[in-house]
Amino acid sequence: MPRRSAPLRIQERDASRADWMELFFDLVFVALIGQLSAGLRSEPTFAELGVFLGLFASVWWSWVNLTFTINIQEGLSRRTLAGYMLSAMAAVGVIAVAAPEAVGERAWLFALGNAALRAVMLLLWVRRSWSTGVVSRLRVLAYNGGTGVIWLASAFTPSPLRFVLWAIAIAIEISLLVASAPGLLRRIGTINIEHLADRFGTLVIIALGESVLAIVVAVSESFTPLSAVVGVLAFVVTAGLAWAMFMFGIDAMRSGLEQLVGRGDARGVVETVAFLPFLLVAGIMMLAGAVSLAIDAPQAPLLPASAVSLGAGVILFYGTNAAISLRYGRPWRTVRPWAVPALALPLVVGAAAFVIPAIWAIAATAAVVVGIVTLSEIRARRALPG
Repeated sequence: MPRRSAPLRIQERDASRADWMELFFDLVFVALIGQLSAGLRSEPTFAELGVFLGLFASVWWSWVNLTFTINIQEGLSRRTLAGYMLSAMAAVGVIAVAAPEAVGERAWLFALGNAALRAVMLLLWVRRSWSTGVVSRLRVLAYNGGTGVIWLASAFTPSPLRFVLWAIAIAIEISLLVASAPGLLRRIGTINIEHLADRFGTLVIIALGESVLAIVVAVSESFTPLSAVVGVLAFVVTAGLAWAMFMFGIDAMRSGLEQLVGRGDARGVVETVAFLPFLLVAGIMMLAGAVSLAIDAPQAPLLPASAVSLGAGVILFYGTNAAISLRYGRPWRTVRPWAVPALALPLVVGAAAFVIPAIWAIAATAAVVVGIVTLSEIRARRALPG
């Protein structure tokens, strides 16, 4: 007789780790970041840089909202999670399609995508708290329900008033989260720190991956010996930032969040998870735009907005890491040795990039990043027992 196959086992979700469907969702977020940052790679102006930062702040906040909402869903099965993530993916896909003209002809579509994403998060919050009363119904309805209605209304509102409505919606969510964070942390229980570390590590990988892609595309499109050299130097910069983040930053995040949660410091958790990393990821994307233009024209000085992006990108990356370290309780004397040069030297390089050839500006940036990584490694080895 033929042997019966073993019954299919439905694997339960490990709430302490990022699920595969969450990583699948991140693919559309990759597309969204690429769409938003495209203008930084083609002769950007300061106005375009400001638009990028503003739009990226809105989609960043949506990503943080969804990540935190999933983080506290301990009883969410893998299949239920998959359904929510695919729904969120569709909403973010709409936002990504609208992103190139998000302040122009497709602003209405950008607003509809954000409204749809708030509807998904509202359903998740209702599922988590409606029957248990862990969060008041009024707060749940206001947090994503009320703001979702504002986003929806903005789709039918003429500019520039619709942008005011966007700012109001995000301000309401931020204000509610900050005001209710201490009580919310007590009511919802322990935050899954490993899950948060996984998700934010993945987000940094996405940003760094966009940088690598920008380097490859730029070298491919304008392949000369000088552009290839700049491409190699740009990869050194990106690799150095990745080394700093994944050899030091993620472990520091885990231990720091454990301390904040242990102390019941809900506002510290919100600051170091929701707000400060925005500057870090924005810095990576600004840097990617600057190196793309440097590869395209290695012997000419960078455009003013790109020169600012080059220096500010590195400053935002290391400055955010320094601020997070201090917020976690690390003394300034342990942060100062790497933070001071990481903030001062890129400022000098960014100023010089206005007048010196781009190849030298990228070379100087690579030297700064490699120097900081080397210094960090030396200090880490000296701190080892024995």
